[in-house]
Amino acid sequence: MRASLIQMRVDEDESVDSRRRRAASLVRDQAGADLVVLPELWTTGAFAYERFGTEAEPLQGPTHEAMAKAAADAGVWLHAGSIPERAPEGTLYNTSLLFSPSGEPAASYRKIHRFGFDKGEAVLMGAGTEPVTVRLPGTTVGVATCYDLRFPELFRSLVDAGAETLVIPAGWPERRRSHWTLLAKARAVENQAYVLACGTAGTHAGVPQAGHSIVVDPWGEVLAEAGAEEEILTVEFDPARVATTREQFPALKDRVLGLAPPRRPL
Repeated sequence: MRASLIQMRVDEDESVDSRRRRAASLVRDQAGADLVVLPELWTTGAFAYERFGTEAEPLQGPTHEAMAKAAADAGVWLHAGSIPERAPEGTLYNTSLLFSPSGEPAASYRKIHRFGFDKGEAVLMGAGTEPVTVRLPGTTVGVATCYDLRFPELFRSLVDAGAETLVIPAGWPERRRSHWTLLAKARAVENQAYVLACGTAGTHAGVPQAGHSIVVDPWGEVLAEAGAEEEILTVEFDPARVATTREQFPALKDRVLGLAPPRRPL
């Protein structure tokens, strides 16, 4: 299976419309891939909080339209990263869009864990409530977004729902890049799954981005890693290795669920 992670540069001097057209062109250039992935909030920038409201769009807005057509033109499964979605009742969400090779909507995912510690995304956007998996030919994809990467419980629920490949678009800051690679490897090892983590390049509202999109196999080995600048990271991987890994080292079978809370010290 061939995946292409489009590590786009997101700069303030490029309009959203221009970047949308550029993203569609980059997707079309990946014809021949099986799966293409864009980063988190690439229309606005993950830290451009003041733009979330002004650039928010309905689920089936202009980005949906452009990405559906690009997926169909390229004939690829497309994880189109995420957009600031404005729901009908007015709530904003950080929402990922996924499309089939015919351009049909395959799924959407509202980010569950919002970053900001009581400011920024954490107060401007609503929280999603439902983990999402999508069945592709040859593998089941589990979807998460950026800050979700720090919460292993979400990934366990995705694995329980059949996920074998974990796809994580992000707008991860450069100052915590070591966490990005560490957590991507950890999620791969503990879940015995592939991790495809696609970040952004450039600077979002003064926050330099980490880049370094990464693909990790079920044993924690890095198959490919991008640099800091705009780049398309393309990698071949074998989804069948997930079942083989879980059979050879069946750690997931030894999970102990429903533990009682620890006793308080006397």
